[in-house]
Amino acid sequence: MKLFFVVAFLAVVAAVPSSYKPEYKDSSYPASNYPAPKYPAPAYPTPSYNKDNKYFDITITSQSDERNLDGSSQWSYAQSDYTTREQSQVQKKIQGVTYDSYGKESYGEVLGNTNKGSSYWVSPEGQKFTLTWTADDAGFQPKGDHLPIAPVHVYELPVAPVHIPFNGKGYKVY
Repeated sequence: MKLFFVVAFLAVVAAVPSSYKPEYKDSSYPASNYPAPKYPAPAYPTPSYNKDNKYFDITITSQSDERNLDGSSQWSYAQSDYTTREQSQVQKKIQGVTYDSYGKESYGEVLGNTNKGSSYWVSPEGQKFTLTWTADDAGFQPKGDHLPIAPVHVYELPVAPVHIPFNGKGYKVY
């Protein structure tokens, strides 16, 4: 019964309109009286293109981009200066190392990417370059006539003599 009176009292108190009205007070801070700066404000130039840039008129003449649900994709573009680039990517299963949530590694099939592509451009001196590449589980393999080739050794490397240790009693230790 006491609980009923407490709940009824709280309901009546909550229903009584409040006479509290918050009043707005203007800020009482004084206006700042900082002196005007003695140096002129910096004037930033409006951005514009450099007319002397010899690459100013290069535009993209064609572009394509295709992405598939299976993870494969291919894209390409060509520019008005005859620069071209194209690349394709395919996902495939390769043998690799995976890690579980505890950091334990296991060896098995994982998904990896195989990329193939080519680029063509003309240098400012007028020299034409073509670069093709493949990137897969064997690594990145670029090919082009302008790339340096590692020298091939024609001499035989010396072989160190084999040392057979002895146990101090005259017998060989294997």
